[in-house]
Amino acid sequence: MGLFDRVFGNDHERAAARPGRESASDAAARKRRQSYRKNVTKTARQGQAWEDADRQQDRKGGWYRPR
Repeated sequence: MGLFDRVFGNDHERAAARPGRESASDAAARKRRQSYRKNVTKTARQGQAWEDADRQQDRKGGWYRPR
């Protein structure tokens, strides 16, 4: 048991006393998971956009064209 739990009590126990409420630590963990998923999706979309642009340039003959 950490110092925080000794001072304020266990947030899981307090949340269990009020039905329909999640504990603060559960809410924080849920938000971290949602943020991670959002960032992964955003990064994957950016990577796919770069790959699509790269392939399009390859079909045109590459990025560099001497004049």
